[in-house]
Amino acid sequence: MRDEGKCPGAAVRGLWSAGIAMKEKIILQQGDITEMDVDAIVNAANNDLQLGGGLAGVIRRKGGPSIQQECNAHGPVKVGEAAITGAGDLKARYVIHAASMSLGCRTTAEALRSSTRHCLRLAKEHDVRTIAFPAVGTGIAGFPLDECADIMLDECVNHLQGDTTVETIYFVLFDKRAYDVFKERYDRL
Repeated sequence: MRDEGKCPGAAVRGLWSAGIAMKEKIILQQGDITEMDVDAIVNAANNDLQLGGGLAGVIRRKGGPSIQQECNAHGPVKVGEAAITGAGDLKARYVIHAASMSLGCRTTAEALRSSTRHCLRLAKEHDVRTIAFPAVGTGIAGFPLDECADIMLDECVNHLQGDTTVETIYFVLFDKRAYDVFKERYDRL
């Protein structure tokens, strides 16, 4: 009888199976994240949790004033952290605010990685099963889309391989360019 543990083909089959399983748990789509009917959507936030422009502004307009009120009560967080609030009038139950930048500043790779990790930790703590992420930091904060895809997909794969309540992670990309960049990286899983 052959020892599968020493067979190079067994390792390749294991990696292939893991990639298939991950692609069932991570779903890419183009669209409006504020329309997602999931447990939580992620907001690309500043650390002051002020819902101004970009995605945060859309969340404020569609979700109503309660989201900003909860952000105000929570207060600022450190860059690289995240905060969770209710979702107001949105379909989601929660908004998780990924503080990948200071107000008026740019996102860094370290802040993006850390805030993504914090979002996933908060999701687990609040028994979130489905979560939708945008391409955090690539709008107003000016972070490169390809690096964003690499970092966020990496953090999500790592999280899903551990002990978590999260069953499905959606990446809801606003336009075709963002979708195509994420899809290229996703196809490497």
